[in-house]
Amino acid sequence: MSRRIVTLTPNPTVDVASEAEMVRAVRKTRTRNERFDPGGGGVNVSRVVSELGGETLAVILAGGLAGALLEQLLEEQGLPRRTIPIAGRTRMSLTVNDLSTRHEYRFVPEGPEVSEAEWRAALKAVEEEPGDWIVGSGSLPRGIPDDFYVELAAIARRQGRRIVLDTSGAPLRAALGHGLALIKPSRGEFETLVGRPLNTPRALNEAALRLVREGAADLIAVSLGHEGALLAEKDGVLRLRALDVPALGAVGAGDSFLAAMVLKLSQGESPREAFAWGMAAGAAAVMRPGTAQPRRADVEALRRQIGEV
Repeated sequence: MSRRIVTLTPNPTVDVASEAEMVRAVRKTRTRNERFDPGGGGVNVSRVVSELGGETLAVILAGGLAGALLEQLLEEQGLPRRTIPIAGRTRMSLTVNDLSTRHEYRFVPEGPEVSEAEWRAALKAVEEEPGDWIVGSGSLPRGIPDDFYVELAAIARRQGRRIVLDTSGAPLRAALGHGLALIKPSRGEFETLVGRPLNTPRALNEAALRLVREGAADLIAVSLGHEGALLAEKDGVLRLRALDVPALGAVGAGDSFLAAMVLKLSQGESPREAFAWGMAAGAAAVMRPGTAQPRRADVEALRRQIGEV
């Protein structure tokens, strides 16, 4: 068995983060403390898995000057990767923290157009790379069909590997019931998935539990912001409250949650224990600026704080 976690990021990004005294319309907003991080769902998952001591490989599609910068940033972090070159330009996302209001503004481009040859090369790369767990994460750029993750799940099924999916909308809906070990939507993404508002804890619990019992996925973890998160498995639903930590940045917190949860599942921990580690990693990520920057010592301390689950 290989505990290596292979991630696939069809639409990675270079995340640019900064802060400003005040963000105002029309007027020039001067920023400071700029930082550049490699980003995109699977990239973040691999980075956090590596920080927590796991073995990982990030498969990415990258092109243009921004793609070269993404490669440089990943090289500096020593993250194992396999890059599929594309003709289009990798996107760059911008996050600005308004110090006057403590509001965080995020600007996320849709990304490049990807050809069929390019996205099929990405699937082939995942098929060739060993690792018992596959994580498909993030949005699909233009040119990639909604059933892309269905094809990824088929690869996992043929090879006896476990697949985790973190996406939304039509690509998520298409992949349900195709042998997914875990999905991790946010509350808004989950409400879109089921097609109605879920305004009470009971409604959320029942909807998640029903999907699991119908075979949509073995496990469903729904992040609920300041309310914490829930985990649905066939035997029931577990809820954990959000940890009280100082918030310096939320970008990549969900990816950090997913990384820790998948890592612990790959190590044979129970879903409940993996869920608690996910909560700890998500909170640790919020404690630091930038994209998905939890530190292992913080994650371990927060996991002890949660206690027995």
